[in-house]
Amino acid sequence: MSPSTILTCAVTGNLTTPEQTAYLPITTEQIATACIEAHDAGAAAVHIHVRDPQTGKPSMDVELYAQVVNTLRRERPELIINLTTGPGGRYVPSAEDPKIFAPGTSLLPPEKRVEHIAALRPDICSLDLNTMNSGNQVVMNTPTNVRRMAKVIRDAGVVPELECFDTGDLVLAQQLTAEGDLQGPGVYSFVMGVRYSLPFTTPAMQLARSLIPQASEWTAFAVGRHAFQAVAQAYLLGGNVRIGLEDTIYIDKGQLAKSNAELVTKARRIVEDLGGTLATSAEARQRWGLAPNNQKR
Repeated sequence: MSPSTILTCAVTGNLTTPEQTAYLPITTEQIATACIEAHDAGAAAVHIHVRDPQTGKPSMDVELYAQVVNTLRRERPELIINLTTGPGGRYVPSAEDPKIFAPGTSLLPPEKRVEHIAALRPDICSLDLNTMNSGNQVVMNTPTNVRRMAKVIRDAGVVPELECFDTGDLVLAQQLTAEGDLQGPGVYSFVMGVRYSLPFTTPAMQLARSLIPQASEWTAFAVGRHAFQAVAQAYLLGGNVRIGLEDTIYIDKGQLAKSNAELVTKARRIVEDLGGTLATSAEARQRWGLAPNNQKR
């Protein structure tokens, strides 16, 4: 096991809605505050989506990202900032003609999905490698589009967190690394428990771990009712952990979490009860190959 465990807090996400929980941060001020509170509770990194402050719906507005990032760099310069690039890859086929998109489709040119990465140069950004069913919709990240996004990320000096939903994503990551589109050994995130993705089981997590280079850094997390179980399992298998209102809105069965910090506190207790310790942001920066305290900016 690693001497310390890196905990990432995913504070708001793309799919959790204000209708599900009144505690979901929506405005840039609320999101920044949630990140700061999560860091102070033990998170070394925060994974950030932004939302339209009027509607609460997901947004890719660069200015909204800038407001959150600038606050965090001022208030918690040591905190590792991880911005999403996931939105913009969803396709909903028309019932009449599947070649025509229906409402809910969010497809964007690859460069548009990483526009905020080039502008703000966070420490890390997610890079989704999945093409998969998502309910009656499809998420599409073709190898060509992933390469185009990876180039923008690389040119910005940002480390991609490779979000892998199934075994084929891990195979693709190895090919892109071998061809020079990604740098090895890599920082991986195994997304588990999403419908039609890797199930949350010990063998599935072990399989995912076996398909990446031994020297890689990896995090595993699960959504919904398995979120805290995944914290324990990832720690026991030597990985890093993730929790946050993106992944679960419950602190316990039937009990809504009142904040991301509350979720982080419980995850921290799980790791510590199992004999581990959480890494500081400085320790995580060293392991993930990041500049100390945002010195690259």
